[in-house]
Amino acid sequence: MNAQKPVHRARAAHLGPERRRPAVLDAALEIAVEQGVAAVTMGAIADRLQVARTVVYACFPDRVTLLTALIEREEEALILGALGALPRGRAKADEAVFIEGFQALLTVISERPNTWRILMDATPDQAVADRFKWGRAAIGTHFARLLRPTLAYWGTVDPELKLPILVEQFMSICEGAVRSMLNDSKHEWTPMTLGAFVGASTYRAFRHA
Repeated sequence: MNAQKPVHRARAAHLGPERRRPAVLDAALEIAVEQGVAAVTMGAIADRLQVARTVVYACFPDRVTLLTALIEREEEALILGALGALPRGRAKADEAVFIEGFQALLTVISERPNTWRILMDATPDQAVADRFKWGRAAIGTHFARLLRPTLAYWGTVDPELKLPILVEQFMSICEGAVRSMLNDSKHEWTPMTLGAFVGASTYRAFRHA
């Protein structure tokens, strides 16, 4: 009788930190959406991935760095989406420009809802809140630069006095539209319908400010 040859199993390829980081960030995002950002810890991520904590720490030195990396990974799409709600550099901005802009913003929301839920958390983690404030300020500065010539075209009285208030109002409207989209559990709104409603309302309020 011939002895059976031993079965040789291929050893799983070792994943270095660079290749494992996306999976670590994906796990962090899942935990944040399910349990809140406060639940995102190095241990929780290790448990979800079924790896040792040292594996997670090899990818990111600490929790703040990990959360910052998570936001940065999504940041380009988020900011581009928010900037899509701006008057697109056209001084002669009309109602259609505002409508199209908010529709673009809310379309991005519908495509990446989990990341926006983290950012729009009513009690955000400090690591996330700091990054969100930075992004919000960047968008506000850009909007002010675009809105200034539009106010001049509209003949707005005291435009420089009103500009900071209008910028803050615009940011609040954007955040309100985002929350409305995320909280619409019955799916009564689409990016097109909600964008049309919010965009038209914003234009009318700003046009007659």
